[in-house]
Amino acid sequence: MIIGTAGHVDHGKTALVKALTGVDADRLKEEKVRGITIDLGFAYLPSNTGEILGFIDVPGHEGLVHTMLAGASGIDFAILVVAADDGLMPQTSEHLAIIDLLGITRGIVVITKIDAVTPQRLAEVSQQVGAALAGTTLDGAELLSVSAFTGQGIDNLRQRLVATSNELPRRSADGRFRLAVDRSFTLTGVGVVVTGTVLSGCASVDEHFIVSPAGLHARIRSMHVQNSPAKTARAGDRCALNLVGDGITKETLRRGDVVLDTALHAPTERIDASLRLLPSEPKAIGQWFPVRLHHASTEVGARIVLLSDETLAPGMQADVQLVLERPIAAASLDRFVIRDVSARRTIGGGEFIDLRAPSRYRRTPERRAQRAALALADQTHALSSLLTTPPFVWDISSFIRDRARPESEEWRLIDALDLTVLETPSSRFVVDPEFWQRFDNSVADKLAVFHAENPDLQGIGREKLRLGLEPRLAPLPFGSALTRLAASGRVALDGAFVRLVSHVVRMSPADEETWAMIEPILGGSSRFRPPRVRDIAVAMERPERDIRKVLKLAARMGRVDEVAIDHFFLRSTVGEMVRIIADLSADAKDGRFTAAQFRDRVTNGRKVAIQILDFFDRHGLTLNRNDLRRVNRHRLDLFGTLVHLSAPNDGRESSPVGRPDFKSG
Repeated sequence: MIIGTAGHVDHGKTALVKALTGVDADRLKEEKVRGITIDLGFAYLPSNTGEILGFIDVPGHEGLVHTMLAGASGIDFAILVVAADDGLMPQTSEHLAIIDLLGITRGIVVITKIDAVTPQRLAEVSQQVGAALAGTTLDGAELLSVSAFTGQGIDNLRQRLVATSNELPRRSADGRFRLAVDRSFTLTGVGVVVTGTVLSGCASVDEHFIVSPAGLHARIRSMHVQNSPAKTARAGDRCALNLVGDGITKETLRRGDVVLDTALHAPTERIDASLRLLPSEPKAIGQWFPVRLHHASTEVGARIVLLSDETLAPGMQADVQLVLERPIAAASLDRFVIRDVSARRTIGGGEFIDLRAPSRYRRTPERRAQRAALALADQTHALSSLLTTPPFVWDISSFIRDRARPESEEWRLIDALDLTVLETPSSRFVVDPEFWQRFDNSVADKLAVFHAENPDLQGIGREKLRLGLEPRLAPLPFGSALTRLAASGRVALDGAFVRLVSHVVRMSPADEETWAMIEPILGGSSRFRPPRVRDIAVAMERPERDIRKVLKLAARMGRVDEVAIDHFFLRSTVGEMVRIIADLSADAKDGRFTAAQFRDRVTNGRKVAIQILDFFDRHGLTLNRNDLRRVNRHRLDLFGTLVHLSAPNDGRESSPVGRPDFKSG
């Protein structure tokens, strides 16, 4: 159990921790001289059951509340310390508000320095504290009176804490690993060490993780948990990690970083959240109000974007968007606190809702419905609600990642809700059965109408079909949905066109005979530079218009593609050229290739090579910028050729194993 102290400066928090554990949590020379805690201090108390209680001693000084917040996140139990001689003071109230905003529901109030006051004064302070707790997460918490100087009440408090630790269930560790870094230092013979509280999941020695938001790869060479050497750490543990890896130094790691599962690395700087403004605030806050945001152990500047026309009044709660000065590593439903930019007072706090908040259309009914669904703690209910609101499709991989849940949770939800899966190279989208049936019917109806109106056309263009459907899918899941429909035999995909399987464009016998003569001319060794319509007509001694008519019909049937005016290529040749540009892109360091490189691969002239690449540009298969092209991987199947691009090698290597010799405080 991790226990955090809270309370006003000089109310005896550090003395109390020392009396309970025998450890002086003030570790800095300046703290000794000034007699106050300046940075986070740590101490440990073994219990008779083998459980180790970890104490985080935080500063109580007004100017150091940001440090207090770094230690408060991730604690299981709070001790609110109030000195009997002073009673409630400004930082007492602020620390209590922070405990409330962070949703810490377990705690105890300890009235210290009782050796310096009369029984009447003690009763008076107890009344003050009871009134202050009303309406907070510590409402009704037990009050104990102690003296760290004489030892009165210390044994009783220690027994209460041990008993609570034995009763408190351990945090679930089935999520993905996250540790919020609150200290970083180096030890001779060991290397770089970071300490923090494990927010979720498990980690073991020799596992690889990422330090976010910087994106540094690291391996755990050794670790301490609750001040003892260990092989594994889990949610709720106070932990120290000896990290090794390229770029891992004391200077590159800092308080506010998060060591996390590699799949969770997706920093965010725009977050939709639920925000409660403290009743103590003097006035309402308006649009783009500047604040300091505290989350886990990080602190960052932010602006509050109100999602309604009304200001946020003191004591009220509303959905807002937080626009951050720099990206942070976070998870959905994490708690946060905001303070004013001068760092003089705590303003409010709340819970993150959506880590991928849009910058536009923030106030639409669809976005309100999405936020309401994403705010649900139960992920089955949350995902089910999301899929009944526009756009009716959701990236389940991102949904699970942003909640720091394991990948296995994706398939549990898919099975539990009987979802239809739309796989793409980078994402896994899901829709519910009712939506999928509506989409299936909508595609069939749209194609039937189109074929009736255009019996001589091969099919409808993919994008034209997508934009004409209701409900409408985004381009990425739409492509996957079409592939799924094609696999089920509902539709046929002819390159850039979609048709019902039952719809077939046929040539007349005379046209088929003409096509049989044209096809060999377009293929063979000259397939990358086929003759134009005029040249084919001359070679066959046929009217140019007859040749053009047959080739146009063949294009509708998906046999050829008109790359340039009157310049037709066999569909199989176009597919071959798709594979060539995919290879060129994969071989290039940054994925970009030149027209000259393509020309050399197809042994063609520059003019024709440019025409071919312009054709691919028009269809969105290649993206041209400053005459350098890269492949749009989502269009690689556009001409009936399924091509997968290889992922680049990140070149990481394991670091040598060393000997641990450090403490987790």
